[in-house]
Amino acid sequence: MHRSKPKVLVTGASGFIGAEVSRQLSGLGYHPRLMIRRPLQELRIHHLDAEFVQADLTDPKSLVQAVKGVDCIIHLGARATFESYYTLRPFILEGSLALMEAAAEAAVKTFVYSSSLLIYGDCPDEVDSATPAKPVLDYGRIKLETEKRLAREAALAGVTFGAVRLPHVYGSMDLYFQQLRSGLLILPGRGRNTFTHLHIADTARILIACAEQGYEGISPVGDDLPATWAEFLRVVKLHLPKARVLALPQWLALTTTAAITPFRRFRPHPGLETPGAVRSYNCNIAVKPGLVWKDLGLSLLFPTIHEGVPAVLKEWQEQVTS
Repeated sequence: MHRSKPKVLVTGASGFIGAEVSRQLSGLGYHPRLMIRRPLQELRIHHLDAEFVQADLTDPKSLVQAVKGVDCIIHLGARATFESYYTLRPFILEGSLALMEAAAEAAVKTFVYSSSLLIYGDCPDEVDSATPAKPVLDYGRIKLETEKRLAREAALAGVTFGAVRLPHVYGSMDLYFQQLRSGLLILPGRGRNTFTHLHIADTARILIACAEQGYEGISPVGDDLPATWAEFLRVVKLHLPKARVLALPQWLALTTTAAITPFRRFRPHPGLETPGAVRSYNCNIAVKPGLVWKDLGLSLLFPTIHEGVPAVLKEWQEQVTS
């Protein structure tokens, strides 16, 4: 079965989205190559029918073996934090370009890049692929620059390149539900702004379909009904009435995160407790429904948060009781 399927490399395979992409690829009969930085990172995915390779985006030499014999790359590896441009540059921009260079040398056919809606700023209207990018955060700026540079290098090398600008991806293992699991969800704002959401299962499906069909282009994606954070929370509490939530005023969240930012360098792992995270949470970014999905001939498993959130909470409860 493995011989009939293209060889797919997944970077960031042990991350929130990467683990689901890896799981689905394995379930579809692929024998994906899963790239991890450290052996311990494969704990969530060690049971999958897959090949594991240890490599690091900041070490170009390690990427040569990672891409050898690969037909397609689904690139999810990054430092997914709202830090300064120069902190993020080695992991997002330079690492992605090194991966593309190695891919071109190895004659990889297709490269799918996971980008972000945060290449936009606050938008009064629905966004699509023609909406001008106006990032207000360094994270959005470097994602946008990486898109452009990767597209240019792919064109020169004859690699099919597609980038999907992902919205808030939610699932039982995301930060939102991890905070609920810990007992208290702290929201940096009143949540009255509209944002686009996407269930983790559908996120993995669209990334895999882009790889399978050789999607070429750059576009935002999302579910069929953008919703405010307040509405998202209302649906959560409808199915989890005991959820404890603290909604801070935006000014207080900004003040608090600015005060603790100098001390974040002492944390062993990057976090989201930054002014940038607060500003991104309070942006209005609603994606026009159907983008990319229609191009690929796909429909959503969870068209809105009204189907997706209950499914996440059901999975969560099953994890707790198992």
